[in-house]
Amino acid sequence: MKRILTLVLCLAAMSAGLLAQNERPWYDGEPWERRTISYDIKTMPRITVQGNKFVTADDGKVVQFRGIAISDPDKVERQGHWNKEHFQHVKDLGANIVRVPIHPVAWRERTPKAYMAMLDQMVQWCTELGLYVMLDWHTIGNLEMEMWQDPMYVTTKQETYDFWRKISQRFSGNNTVAFYELLNEPTTYRGQLGVCTWAQWKTLVENMIAVIRGYDAETTVLVGGFDWAYDLTPVHENPINAQNIGYTTHPYPNKVTQPWKPKWERDWGFVAATYPVFATEFGSDVRGNQTIDYDDEEFYGNQILSYLEEQDMGWCIWVYDPTWGGAKIKSWDYEPTEGMKYWSAGMKGQLKWQKK
Repeated sequence: MKRILTLVLCLAAMSAGLLAQNERPWYDGEPWERRTISYDIKTMPRITVQGNKFVTADDGKVVQFRGIAISDPDKVERQGHWNKEHFQHVKDLGANIVRVPIHPVAWRERTPKAYMAMLDQMVQWCTELGLYVMLDWHTIGNLEMEMWQDPMYVTTKQETYDFWRKISQRFSGNNTVAFYELLNEPTTYRGQLGVCTWAQWKTLVENMIAVIRGYDAETTVLVGGFDWAYDLTPVHENPINAQNIGYTTHPYPNKVTQPWKPKWERDWGFVAATYPVFATEFGSDVRGNQTIDYDDEEFYGNQILSYLEEQDMGWCIWVYDPTWGGAKIKSWDYEPTEGMKYWSAGMKGQLKWQKK
């Protein structure tokens, strides 16, 4: 009996401690979505879709997006670089947009409430810097069968819908957050991740968009195709049934053999005749002392950027991090790789063929 009484007293003490720590019970808390805005969310011109272009909503001016992805905010914060200076470095590259990959595992482990506080910080910094933001649910695999390429990408339909519910509720009306990229790279991994038809993917996409539009009628939604977000050929016959959307592609140089341009046109470029297209992830780098001939018309960088910009397609390269695959800085001292120097020249419009 004494042991039972002791256990009861311990549990009561623990409950009292938890209640004191949380200040109020779970049923009497403030909604996590509530936040205080300390900056003007309308500072940046709002981006929208007009025909097959991304334009500013007020005057219909076509915007040429040029940018780069950072690594997951959770990683950046854990490594001590989650600050405004990090995004100042991005701005100094010449970027006008930053892609922000949010991994499901990081979203869960940090908790949505804590992760959202980081995003609030970032959007304020980017607003002050005049830098647009693209939020990317960074998973790779088959949402229909919930099979994923790596544990870091594991998610569910329910979590994915809820992620976009929370994000769209939080950033509705915020002009700095210009794009929601629904799912980084849809793929069945050549059958190793099950099966998913375009019709099934289209239903999932339209469901996600419906969730978003319940809160946010304005932010442009970006939709990727199959083959790790490379192949958009199903759009020929069965485009997504939604307004204010664009399509994404990840045209890495290894996706098809040279000559690239006619194959890009066949696989995804044709979409730009009707809908806006954004190449949200691609890029290549050079190693060691290798240098890039900026005037070489056959160089992959000149090939892909000229193809994209001839049709006002946006682009973001991968990735502003020193350790992830495709790294564009050598260390957290922010020393650029040779490839980063080239892509930065492209962001600044300094390549000889770019529109001035």
